Amino acid sequence: MKRQWHVLVIVCVQVLCAFFFVSQILASIIGIGPVSWQVYELIELGAALGLLLGVGLGWIVLRRTMARNVVVEDQLRVASGAFLDVMEERFTTWELTPAERDVALFAIKGMSTQEIATLREVSEGTIKAQTNAIYRKAGVSGRTQLLSLFIDDLMADVTPG
Repeated sequence: MKRQWHVLVIVCVQVLCAFFFVSQILASIIGIGPVSWQVYELIELGAALGLLLGVGLGWIVLRRTMARNVVVEDQLRVASGAFLDVMEERFTTWELTPAERDVALFAIKGMSTQEIATLREVSEGTIKAQTNAIYRKAGVSGRTQLLSLFIDDLMADVTPG
């Protein structure tokens, strides 16, 4: 929440500064004279400093965001590896054949029976028989329940808060 306020303040300062510079250009085009030149110079100096402050703070926010993205990408890689570990562990526990492992992996990825059959160069009937064997060994009734087993395993280590 605090970061959002920083960004909001940066944007507001930059908008005010841009408004000042644009209004001064319009005033000179229309022919409206500015207030005393000392006041004008002070306001212009403040606007320029505001823009520089906005650039500096924007750079800080950008660096923090990029650093956070690196952390999140690392966490995603770890989670992906954990998912593969959980999957291999389950496949071993269920004693899936190599063909059933392939079919289970494709099913978990969301591929249709026809797509799996095409990739494996077998009939759809063979894939249906293999998926039924997988579901029976896993103790589930369908693809959704199969996937939820893996999600439950991954979420078991996550604590709310």
